[in-house]
Amino acid sequence: MGKGEFLFLLKGLQWTIGLSAVGFICGTVTGLAIALARASGYRFLQRTTAGYIALFQGTPLLMQLFIVYYGLALYGMKLDAWVAVAIGFTLHASAYLGEIWRGAIEAVPRGQVEAARALALSSFWRMKDVVLPQALRISLPATIGFLVQLIKGTSLAAFVGFTELSRAGTMVSNQIFKPLLVFGIVGIMYFAICWPLSLYGARLERKFAVAAR
Repeated sequence: MGKGEFLFLLKGLQWTIGLSAVGFICGTVTGLAIALARASGYRFLQRTTAGYIALFQGTPLLMQLFIVYYGLALYGMKLDAWVAVAIGFTLHASAYLGEIWRGAIEAVPRGQVEAARALALSSFWRMKDVVLPQALRISLPATIGFLVQLIKGTSLAAFVGFTELSRAGTMVSNQIFKPLLVFGIVGIMYFAICWPLSLYGARLERKFAVAAR
């Protein structure tokens, strides 16, 4: 494999990282809103967000990407592949992160909330200053674990024509007819991103487990 093919794989890696970052960051904003709605106590918001989560957790990510890219085009909303996959991954990430953080919010000891209420803190300040900082700490290992899955899931974007790392590997393999070499390098690139994150998530989980004793 020549320099040009390797640089093309690096370009695909760049798009993989970019897609993961956009999906995770936008999913974080939307997911936090979903988590707060789920923990709000308002039945309408709880049921609406529960349905949203059930929809995106209960259907394959590939199907979601197909609907955003091809389905919207049937109604005259033809989206660029990059925009379509960014929307698809944002919706997917928000559902999972919303549920992760909802669980973390509910895992905060009830006594902490009652103490904040006894200090006459409003519900906004209780959530902002007492609940969310602790929930963030609780949710970090699971959040990092989901990020690893999201990075690997970007390979599905190739099915709607987006050239990320996996599709770049397929294109290079079709050119030089060395699939084992090409996908070996692709696998190493995925591993180089995901393994340190997995180690960091496991380290945080152990650290918080010791602190909770």
